[in-house]
Amino acid sequence: MKGSKGSQFVYVALLAAVFLVALTASWTIGAQLDNNAYDFMFRRFQPPPWQPGSAILAIDEPTLQRFGGMRNIRKPLAEGLRLVALGHPRAVAVDVILADPAGGAIDASMREALRATPNLVLASELIDNGRQWEDPLPDFRAAAAAVGHVHADPDLDWVTRAISLEKRTAGDRRWAISLEAFRLSRGLPIVESPRDVQVGATVIPAPRTADGRLMRIRYIPPSQSQIPRVSLKRLLEEPALQTKFAGKVVFAGVTAQTEGDRLATPYSLGQPMVGVDINANAFETLASGQFITDVSLVWVVLFCLAVAAAAGTVFALWTGWLSYVLGALVLLAAHVTPYLFFTHQRVFSFVTPVSTAWLETIAAASWQLLVVRRSLRRSEAERSRYQQAMQFVTHEMRTPLSAIQGSSELISRYPLSEEKRKQVALLINSESKRLARMIEVFLNVEKLSAGHMELKREAIAVKDLVEICILRAGPLADRKHIAIKHQPIGGELCVTGDRELMEYACYNLLTNAVKYSPQRTEVTVSGWRENGHIRIAVEDQGIGMDQKEVKKIFQKFYRTRKAEESGETGTGIGLSIVQQIVEQHGGRIDVVSRPGEGSRFTLVLPAAAHAGTPTAAERV
Repeated sequence: MKGSKGSQFVYVALLAAVFLVALTASWTIGAQLDNNAYDFMFRRFQPPPWQPGSAILAIDEPTLQRFGGMRNIRKPLAEGLRLVALGHPRAVAVDVILADPAGGAIDASMREALRATPNLVLASELIDNGRQWEDPLPDFRAAAAAVGHVHADPDLDWVTRAISLEKRTAGDRRWAISLEAFRLSRGLPIVESPRDVQVGATVIPAPRTADGRLMRIRYIPPSQSQIPRVSLKRLLEEPALQTKFAGKVVFAGVTAQTEGDRLATPYSLGQPMVGVDINANAFETLASGQFITDVSLVWVVLFCLAVAAAAGTVFALWTGWLSYVLGALVLLAAHVTPYLFFTHQRVFSFVTPVSTAWLETIAAASWQLLVVRRSLRRSEAERSRYQQAMQFVTHEMRTPLSAIQGSSELISRYPLSEEKRKQVALLINSESKRLARMIEVFLNVEKLSAGHMELKREAIAVKDLVEICILRAGPLADRKHIAIKHQPIGGELCVTGDRELMEYACYNLLTNAVKYSPQRTEVTVSGWRENGHIRIAVEDQGIGMDQKEVKKIFQKFYRTRKAEESGETGTGIGLSIVQQIVEQHGGRIDVVSRPGEGSRFTLVLPAAAHAGTPTAAERV
């Protein structure tokens, strides 16, 4: 982006500020949007299918109805576990808390069934706000190979996307029931490090954090083979169903809706999943090795920096449709990248790069639009100044050019005496010098408009300034029989500024007064000091203006209706140039006018420093 170093610095600072805003917003309010994007990608991307290695012994609605609810479920569950054991499973995880005694015979039956179950894992859970473990009865626990926790750890929106592989309280740790079942089914120990957990050749990327070792669950897609499920009621009625558990890791738990153990998953879409299903899917994640891991925050920030740099570079180097096409590609990259990572089982924040891309693109495009509009305004201003220049040449330089042309024609066509020829030559010389001064004034005014000129700072005697302008305006006044009167002006009245420009301003007011005054009237010029300012007033007895016209006369190319009807030539740029000259000298123009009664233009300029202390009002 072309521009000054200051402009480029502001542009970079703007992009940096927007980058920080995008990161802060995405980290503070973007968590839920990231979760929603995760669920969307989870449903869209289908991993390679695998054969489930688990099965579910379901305590479903028909089972509860058959045996009179959960309070009577322990005896049929014991019978079901005996049948499961006969099916030769690799491991059995009971997702039912067996913490309360049910009676001597029933508990004895359950104890015998648990002892006969291979690689048994019993469930425990934290109670009392996470301060205490609720464990199985001691006899039951003694029969089990392990005890695992069954906490599902849903997010704030109650969607279970991950489980904690470990839970601790009072120094007592429990591994997740799914991990214990996986470990027992492989007959291998759990080896842990700060970054992962390992069971044999399976390395589980679950670094230790304040929330435990979180592992994202790779739920089996609905379109693939689901985890086999056998109702406890049907198993008891058809013992041959025990063959469905052969070589499987069996999860026994409640699936009945009336028990309320149901949580949402990325696949739910209004249909929640029971806890035993979640634990079985966690086991399938371990068994299949379909681990979903999070990309480091450092890489996310670096990618966002690249996105911000790309958006800024696009709108800095290109304009028009090409910049917007490239900007759209930057946005597309920010949207697609998280999904591409997800197809490789990596979770890349969606909100952070997308918010960065959108905010940076909008900021960069807005900046480009601002710069383009500023450049357009500058171009239009230069074009306007060029047009004014042409008008100025036509308006101001016509008189001296006509005099030079007429005088040269007179010398060439007619025989003149030596004295007359000398007079004409002097007139040509005088008008050519006048034309040169006009050109210099014009160039200086153009430089002032563009801000490329520093004003000369010289002391200008107001008396000399006024007398020179009156002398130059004299021939025009004589042709209309208009008397130019001026009150005596003291030599001590001085202003500081550019003499040529100030002469142009004063001369323009005088010629306007003469041009728009009837014949045989008077134009009065006066100067005085008041409240630290020098005032130079030009007053005529001309056509005058109403207050609406007074407010517009300093607009470029504006001419009053009466001025146009007067037949006097003009372009309406003279007063705008005068106003600019005066304002560049730290002054102003006051106008008092009434239709048919004439006008009074007063230049109000700061008095020169050496002019002495002014009185409140001193007419000279």
